[in-house]
Amino acid sequence: MSTSVRPRTRRRSAAGVVAAIAATLLLATPASAHVEVASEGARALAENVTLNFDAATESDAAGITKLEVFLPKGITPADVTYGKGPAGWKLAPTDKGFTVSGPPVAVGEDVTYSVVVRQLPDAKSLVFKTLQTYDDGRVDRWIELEESSGGHGHGHSAPVLELKEAAPGAEPVAPTPSASPTPSATPSPSAPPTTEPADVKPTASDRAMATEGSDRATATADEDGSSPALPIGIAVAVLALAAGGLWWFLKRRRSGTA
Repeated sequence: MSTSVRPRTRRRSAAGVVAAIAATLLLATPASAHVEVASEGARALAENVTLNFDAATESDAAGITKLEVFLPKGITPADVTYGKGPAGWKLAPTDKGFTVSGPPVAVGEDVTYSVVVRQLPDAKSLVFKTLQTYDDGRVDRWIELEESSGGHGHGHSAPVLELKEAAPGAEPVAPTPSASPTPSATPSPSAPPTTEPADVKPTASDRAMATEGSDRATATADEDGSSPALPIGIAVAVLALAAGGLWWFLKRRRSGTA
């Protein structure tokens, strides 16, 4: 009877050791952190949808200071506005998404915040890859997809939002207007006038140029011999000769008659 009891006792002891080891490993392993996204009743092509994000901390020595989100296809940074979050935190758009950041939260605390999306794309699910930064420089990369990790989830899976089918009649809205203004084709009001105003008075340089032009014209006329004084002198001489000849003729005729 003692022979049959010993194997059972050994098996029970081995089972107890395995259980103790498992419990020790379980207690020594930190809780799996994550970033999650949720939106009640979210469906494709829905407008003005509030997305709630929850980022769990993995550090027992530093506080979270920033979360950088990479938007899925169909959502642009201009489509996202800030909802609410930790005190002092703000949203800033990036080339591929947005960041929410601010003063470090208390060590060991998670970060919960929300954003409003102008319209969700026509899709079955949306992936929001996220980088989580702490005030000691540590960065947790929540960017893995389930298919890439084989469905096991290594603790760094990207947050995914499942969408219902679009409501009947729902259609994509017009693209979000660009924030940068379009250059105007209207001519600048400061452009110089094409014609000179009629009441502009000639300047001293203008009068000097006019005088110089007049002097040049006079000099040219003198060189051509076409000065107006020459014809006048000739005419006076001709008249004087004619008057003298007439006087001589009349005087001689009177002498002959006498």
